[in-house]
Amino acid sequence: MTTTKGDSTQSKVDRLFSFPNPVNEVSARLVAGGVLVMAVLTITLNLKWATAVIAYGFVARVLSGPSLSPLGQIVTRVITPRLPIAERPVAGPPKRFAQGIGVAFSVTALILTVLGYWGAAQIVLALLVVAAFLESALGLCLGCKAFALLMKIGVVPAEVCQRCNDIWSTAPGAA
Repeated sequence: MTTTKGDSTQSKVDRLFSFPNPVNEVSARLVAGGVLVMAVLTITLNLKWATAVIAYGFVARVLSGPSLSPLGQIVTRVITPRLPIAERPVAGPPKRFAQGIGVAFSVTALILTVLGYWGAAQIVLALLVVAAFLESALGLCLGCKAFALLMKIGVVPAEVCQRCNDIWSTAPGAA
């Protein structure tokens, strides 16, 4: 079968706007650490403009994994390959769901900032700090736990992530 130029372009777009599955847990935790640092600096130094950077990062990662995210690129191309830690593959859909929750919080913080409610935005960013700390330092992904619960009660169909049916018994540090 021959490929037309349009098919090739569509294929590149599809690859760009896809989320990795599996995801390297090491990289995911490092990205969470980067979010943690950025959010803490944004709150403590009153860097209102940085709220847009944080929101962009979450949106980019939901749309394309690390492809359009500067933080994702630094982590996956520079930091993770230089670490003496083995790759730890985990299911991608729960991580994408967690990034989606990050979008909701970071975009909310951005909207609050733009509307002049910086104190409220700082509270929302502080909630992101808590989630990013739990992910980066303890390997506890709140969004992944929520995803598993949604699968268990049938909101997320099993077809979305076959591996997720048994994700907690295969994840490092599973409880």
